[in-house]
Amino acid sequence: MIEQFKRRFNSLYWHQFALTAGMVLLTLLLLGVSFFTLSYGTTTADKRGEMRTRAELIAQVSADYFAAAGDASIDEGTALRKLADMASRMTDVDFLICSAQGNVLLTTDEELVGRSITIPQDIVDNILGEKALYQGRSNINGTYSVKKFAVAVPVLSSESQLVGIVLAVMDESEIMQVWRSFIGMFLMTSAIILLISFLASSVTSMRQIKPITDMVQATRAYAAGDFDVRIPELDRSDEIGELAQSFNAMADSLAETERQRRDFIANVSHELKTPMTTIAGYTDGILDGTIPPEKERQYLQIISDESRRLSRLVRRMLDISQIQNKEMKKEEFDLCESARIALLSMEKKITDRGLDVDAEIPEDSVMVQGDRDLITQVIYNLLENAAKFAREGSTLYLGVAMMDGKARITVRNVGETIPAEELPLLFERFHKSDKSRSEDKDGYGLGLYIVKTILQQHKEEINVTSENGVTTFTFSLRVE
Repeated sequence: MIEQFKRRFNSLYWHQFALTAGMVLLTLLLLGVSFFTLSYGTTTADKRGEMRTRAELIAQVSADYFAAAGDASIDEGTALRKLADMASRMTDVDFLICSAQGNVLLTTDEELVGRSITIPQDIVDNILGEKALYQGRSNINGTYSVKKFAVAVPVLSSESQLVGIVLAVMDESEIMQVWRSFIGMFLMTSAIILLISFLASSVTSMRQIKPITDMVQATRAYAAGDFDVRIPELDRSDEIGELAQSFNAMADSLAETERQRRDFIANVSHELKTPMTTIAGYTDGILDGTIPPEKERQYLQIISDESRRLSRLVRRMLDISQIQNKEMKKEEFDLCESARIALLSMEKKITDRGLDVDAEIPEDSVMVQGDRDLITQVIYNLLENAAKFAREGSTLYLGVAMMDGKARITVRNVGETIPAEELPLLFERFHKSDKSRSEDKDGYGLGLYIVKTILQQHKEEINVTSENGVTTFTFSLRVE
């Protein structure tokens, strides 16, 4: 159970989802810390500014109160009522009107009425200092059980003399209430953003991981030998879409390789089965007396021919393996000389078929880059194939010419037209047309496959056309 849980949440999907979610959470956390710090500082500064403004207003009114205290012609009660009316409008802030020595003369806090209160000396010192201002937190010498925000400003007479102090006091809960409203709004917004981010991350991660999951399932199917599985076509042009297309292309290549492997095994089995069956049958016939003594030599000759045919087949297969695994020795050589050597090697077969030869090989050397022996074998195989299927008495053509900066070799014969749908199959292993199976008993369908393999190693291609009985093979080599 635990292991299954670990495997489930150890997937790429959950890793990507966790990474995205973690980044969003970290971002929100950093923004939250910054927001809380800035909002608290801003709220506190705004409240203190408001308290200072109101305290200065009260200080202006208090100046009349202190002036009335020294002038009998001014009704002191009128000044006090004026001050009380002003203070009563400011319910969130309490004011303490003090003498220049710090003794509280009047307060708007009903709980402090009738008490003898003196403000702390540090507040008086700040008022007497250069700034003439105090801002901070204080319990007013134990008057309050908890520290409160306090702002003190001087009361100046008309001659700019200090005659008193106005102290504005506000409970910290007033500021915290405003700050908490900001925090609540931020948390609600953060929760919505976080939910949207999680949903978007989940959908995006699933969309990115789904093709990879399909590929994992497909690779398991390939491991089991099923090459028909494909990744669904994705309507996207990003890296995942390109990966899916490449994966399907690889699957097509694997399927084609598997088909060729099965065909190769089937063809090898077929080609080996025929001579081995003949050899075994005639040998058993001689040993058990089924074949009379006077015919033993005839059947022994057949056994010998089939043995040599089997040996040639194995040798051809070994040649293919050596060519595919051989490291090419590229060198500069004369292509015309290789063409002449291949043509001379074919002299007997050409004569036996009663063919004429039309050779257009320049007298001057045509120097090319490649493996001399392998290119000579390519020309020989093409000539051998052309002579084998040429009509008796017709003309076999071999030409070497320069075209588009390359040396082009052309081999052409006159015989039966090869169907267009069969032309691409000519260079596959063991491919033989029905006609060749009936007439060419010594062929194995490997000669043209060797040609294609050699030219592929030289990074060149071979082309074939067949029209009106004329079949032409052409390939090119890079000129030095």
